[in-house]
Amino acid sequence: MDRSKQTRDNYLQMIKFTLFSLSAGIIQILSFTFLFEVIGFIYWPSYLVALTLSVLWNFTLNRKFTFKSASNIPIAMSKIAFFYLVFTPLSTWWGDALTKLNYNEYLILAVTMVSNLILEFLYTKYYVYRHSINTAIKN
Repeated sequence: MDRSKQTRDNYLQMIKFTLFSLSAGIIQILSFTFLFEVIGFIYWPSYLVALTLSVLWNFTLNRKFTFKSASNIPIAMSKIAFFYLVFTPLSTWWGDALTKLNYNEYLILAVTMVSNLILEFLYTKYYVYRHSINTAIKN
């Protein structure tokens, strides 16, 4: 693959990943707000449920449309689960700690979501789908 096509493909993947992540972010914010404001859950369970919903949405769209991967879905999902085995406890801990210091819950959520976007893109592109990008393309 020539360098300019590879560069163009990389930018297109970043754009698609960001757009799909924004849609997942909307799901996360709406579900977080519903659980936190309407149901009255405290920060951390609201965050965990909302994060889980957004991860499932984001994984499905990015596997099919961004990375066009034909890789084994359970293996790819297991790799993503491993990412979240690290990210989720850390982000839940810092979110809970910051709310106890009276930081705004939505500011914490926004910063956490941006961190998640960047880290998950790098992890997904260079680890989860590293050898299977564009393997589901139909000729």
